[in-house]
Amino acid sequence: MSHIRGSHHTTLSVAGAQEDVDFHVDTLGMRFIKRTVLFDGSLPIYHLYYSNAAGDPSAVLTTFPWRQAGLVGRRGTNQAREVLLAAPADSLDFWERRLTEHGVEVTSTEVFDRRRLEFRHPCGIEYALVPADDDPRVGHPGQGVPPEYAIHGIHGTGIHVATPERMVEFSEEVFHSQGKLVEDGDRAAYQVGQDSHGNHVELIADNADDQGTWRYGAGTFHHVAWNLETLENQDDLKFEIEGNGYTDISELKDRKYFKSVYVRTPGGALFELAVTHAEGGWTCDESPHELGQRFQLPEQFEHRREEIFSKLEPIETPVSPDEEES
Repeated sequence: MSHIRGSHHTTLSVAGAQEDVDFHVDTLGMRFIKRTVLFDGSLPIYHLYYSNAAGDPSAVLTTFPWRQAGLVGRRGTNQAREVLLAAPADSLDFWERRLTEHGVEVTSTEVFDRRRLEFRHPCGIEYALVPADDDPRVGHPGQGVPPEYAIHGIHGTGIHVATPERMVEFSEEVFHSQGKLVEDGDRAAYQVGQDSHGNHVELIADNADDQGTWRYGAGTFHHVAWNLETLENQDDLKFEIEGNGYTDISELKDRKYFKSVYVRTPGGALFELAVTHAEGGWTCDESPHELGQRFQLPEQFEHRREEIFSKLEPIETPVSPDEEES
């Protein structure tokens, strides 16, 4: 019997590389843990990674900056759209002030009877800070964000769908949803996998917007990755999904830090079944305290290092005082 641990990471198609670094590191205080490149295709595009203090599964956001390639996506329905981040329950006043001071327009709203803060990435992707109780993940106290207010990691993902019942059916049949469906207006939520945190899916009924794009393009959410823990377990779930008729699914792909299979869900969102490499994951090429400091390449691209690096937008990453001392 296959199982899902919980979420693994979330990947977005953004616009400029430097504005993406500034937003996640300087504004949100997240830890910059990896700079490498997109493995698919021949065009050199950054793949940037941000996390909480430890780089936990369920706490990593990754991005592809597409501005220099001129690719722009369209947000719409039948598409993952909202990045939901977990913040300490008493931190929202701090974050509302901080976001405003950093020039980010923020709205305080109430969803599922709890306050949350809604705002946007500079490229337009929708974000929300959701209060989390008893979250064991340790936030990264970077760029003036104190430890008690630092972001724990991912809370979940908001997926806009024209027919929510098809995604509910998929989740109940083969994608290991847990507990009962909770509803609030046009929004329904459930959790996926065994974890108690970081694995919420919120379905937003959306028949008003046009179909969103699924290809790479700035301003869109690319995929949600789920933690399958072992390759055997990954295989079992892949066969289970295919056996239920959901055959829009990839073969195994080696992403250096993890191995992945991708499935297009009936709600349009792309789900990744990820297994962290046993050889160290994020730390296979950098020590824990050096994460993100060196431009990393997979072996097949290493002979093109200078060529690839010369074609990428230069970026600077802010360094926190604690990182300078380590």
